[in-house]
Amino acid sequence: MEFELIAKTFMGLEPILAQELTELGANDVQVGRRMVSFKGDKELMYRANFQLHTAIRVLKPIIHFKARSADDVYNAVLKVDWSQYLDTNQTFAVDSVVFSEEFRHSKFVAYKVKDAIVDQFKERTGNRPNISVANPDIRLHIHIAEDDGTLSLDSSGESLHRRGYRQESGEAPLNEVLAAGMILMTGWRGETDFIDPMCGSGTLLIEAALIARNISPGVFRKSYAFEKWKDFDADLFDMIYNDDSKEREFNHHIYGYDIDMKCVNTARLNVRAAGLTSIITVNQADIKDFTQPAEKSIMVTNPPYGERISTPNLLDTYRTIGEKLKHAFIGNEAWILSYREECFEQIGLRPSIKIPVYNGSLECEFRKYTIFEGKLREFRSDGGVVKTDEERAAMSEKHRFKKNREFKQRLDEEAENEEGDIRTFTFHHHKIEGFGRKEDRDSERRPRRDGERGKRFDRDRDRDRDGDRGRRFDRDRDRGKRFDRDRGKHFDGDRGKRYDRDRGNHSDRKRNDRRRDDDD
Repeated sequence: MEFELIAKTFMGLEPILAQELTELGANDVQVGRRMVSFKGDKELMYRANFQLHTAIRVLKPIIHFKARSADDVYNAVLKVDWSQYLDTNQTFAVDSVVFSEEFRHSKFVAYKVKDAIVDQFKERTGNRPNISVANPDIRLHIHIAEDDGTLSLDSSGESLHRRGYRQESGEAPLNEVLAAGMILMTGWRGETDFIDPMCGSGTLLIEAALIARNISPGVFRKSYAFEKWKDFDADLFDMIYNDDSKEREFNHHIYGYDIDMKCVNTARLNVRAAGLTSIITVNQADIKDFTQPAEKSIMVTNPPYGERISTPNLLDTYRTIGEKLKHAFIGNEAWILSYREECFEQIGLRPSIKIPVYNGSLECEFRKYTIFEGKLREFRSDGGVVKTDEERAAMSEKHRFKKNREFKQRLDEEAENEEGDIRTFTFHHHKIEGFGRKEDRDSERRPRRDGERGKRFDRDRDRDRDGDRGRRFDRDRDRGKRFDRDRGKHFDGDRGKRYDRDRGNHSDRKRNDRRRDDDD
């Protein structure tokens, strides 16, 4: 039997989530604001939680009602037979999201829902279920937009971006759902090598590996909220959990680099916890030492932009990125997420598409750069494509960005900002209707000395320790599959070195084993 479901996501990722749901077999897929509604059965609900890369949580609506007053909320909740969902020996919690002139405080709405549920149980049984904010058995979600109310069961529990592989975080880690959405936006599914030259804690690298291998991101999680529901079908979910028939081989490689050795060690730790050391390499290297990759590659990166991470010489960093793209990434595509218009300007290249994406509360842009040698006319005459028809259509849409963006316009005050240091740089508020197109330019660059060369990382090819958190299985087995490729040539310090890559099969996982491990 099919029923209504809602998948929540970040602003800007709704079309990607809708595509994922359609490929999963969902019906009546409708894109909304930070959500996608759809219809499906119990199996689809389990699969949505387990397999979607860009969903934050999956909700199952119980009732829709008009919420013009607190009494309306209370009475609507009281009409539900809560004995179908909850027992007095269980705990519950209520999350609330409210956009309404009538209700100024979302917690007040949550209290009214709680009161109605508790009063019903006390009237019928004399007992009541307790509240547990930290770890409830049943989690409810109420959403009110003006006077339209929806009360739902939360089938996910902890946010789905918490995959379970992250052992440590960097200073400002990229959200896993946003990282996966960025990669899916590029259209990359593992056809080439993947490079992040400023990888931080390695989130983009790991999410790229999951997408390339078509591994469900839910394999690392210990539990879902629906496992505590009265109608939970353990056999059905075991079947979904242990089905790896759609996973695929990945015959390329994923490279991550960062100038900060602490970030490199954190990324290596997270990659090892995910069991992906055979296809991901992380090394210490400065972006200014980046060299032309030996193989066809895509670059996806999230450089610092001075909001949460104070970075000396911020604009100079973006200037270096642009220089390296033009001279050391020819024939490839680069996708860059950033916030400040001043930063994008320093890249000095015209993007083929700009996609508005929210990174937390920041309205950022995800820009694509197609790097080619020679003149644009010659590139197109040889069959090269800078902007696809889909990208042209997307760029022509009106109101893709806020009417008044919060980007700041950099003023030409060289005396004040001669070093381009974020610690002394002055940003001025300037409201603009949109973004003006800038001509391609090859601005003069200050000559640079080569910095410390990238150091090759001797990857641990042994089995991951049993004690690693969030592990369900050992990916790096099946040692007979080896091949050599002349790789690792993106940075000067890596030239001429070869290594073997172990491509293992991680399918040896059973939920029964997982449960025993959790009990130990």
